[in-house]
Amino acid sequence: MKKTALTTTHEALGAKMVPFAGFYMPVQYEGVNIEHETVRKSVGVFDVSHMGEFLIEGPNALDLIQKISSNDASKLTVGKAQYSCLPNEDGGIVDDLIIYKLKEETYLLVVNAGNIEKDWNWITSQNDVSANMRNLSEDYSLLAIQGPEAIESMQPLTSKNLAGIAFYSFEIGDFAGIENVIISATGYTGSGGFEIYCKNNEVKQIWDKVVDAGAKPIGLAARDTLRLEMGYCLYGNDIDDTTSPIEAGLGWVTKFTKTFTNSEALKAEKLAGPDRKLVAFKIDGRGIPRHGYDIVDNDGNKIGTVTSGTMSPSLGIGIGLGYVSSAYTAIDSKINIQIRKNAIPATVVKLPFYKG
Repeated sequence: MKKTALTTTHEALGAKMVPFAGFYMPVQYEGVNIEHETVRKSVGVFDVSHMGEFLIEGPNALDLIQKISSNDASKLTVGKAQYSCLPNEDGGIVDDLIIYKLKEETYLLVVNAGNIEKDWNWITSQNDVSANMRNLSEDYSLLAIQGPEAIESMQPLTSKNLAGIAFYSFEIGDFAGIENVIISATGYTGSGGFEIYCKNNEVKQIWDKVVDAGAKPIGLAARDTLRLEMGYCLYGNDIDDTTSPIEAGLGWVTKFTKTFTNSEALKAEKLAGPDRKLVAFKIDGRGIPRHGYDIVDNDGNKIGTVTSGTMSPSLGIGIGLGYVSSAYTAIDSKINIQIRKNAIPATVVKLPFYKG
């Protein structure tokens, strides 16, 4: 298993360490519910250095990115970031990612840890325009500082005006005594905050100063409950090589103003309407939905599958995401989650589950 530059730090803090996407990662410190509440109400810090970073440069960098990504990267200006996905040629998704425009003709692609090698090979295979590519994944660390108190508590660590960095924008500057750090107003929790990109030999200093400034260490288990309360997709659960961006609800990052991998087929799917869609649901009574559980109609016929599910720490009820037949995708549709021998009633709801 791979380790991040902070592995010994997590162990010294007493974190429960587990294998995740090929890395040895902290799943929790004090407990999932406590850590979840910390991010919703104050500020926490995650080590997400397992994520991958690719640099794509040169006069043809944008051409390559436009070809491989579903969103329209031509809209990006320097200092802006964009959520997107990499469609495959079979209607599915290679990965979802964030694209940063660092400067003219220079882009940073941030991909999921479990897909680093797959994504690199895929993008390389599509690079018929000779864009310059560098895989920086082994050299960089990433911290996610998340929560409503992130701006106030972290402002003393930088000369940049954190309140002035808009959502999905970033600055490059000093942070916690380190120069040339990417300070990005992004994150996967729905509670605001920043993501900090730095070199491996810099991350310990930054982590220590962030914790000293008031952020509590948070594990990956709370990251999962936080993202699920927002309805954010998790690659490998809610989206994968077999799910299309249209049926996954990612039509908003699938722009047919340009041509990209499999765009004609995806455009046709959007026009015709997919046979199934990813929906959000709440359990009506008691029960916790889990990945892989069947979704059934009132007669017990299978109509879909749960892709993500948990007991929501913020709401105190069972929530989940799952693909269902198109007839059951309307808000307030009644479905049932097969939990062992019982079909537990649930209702399709509008995202996000957590409204803040």
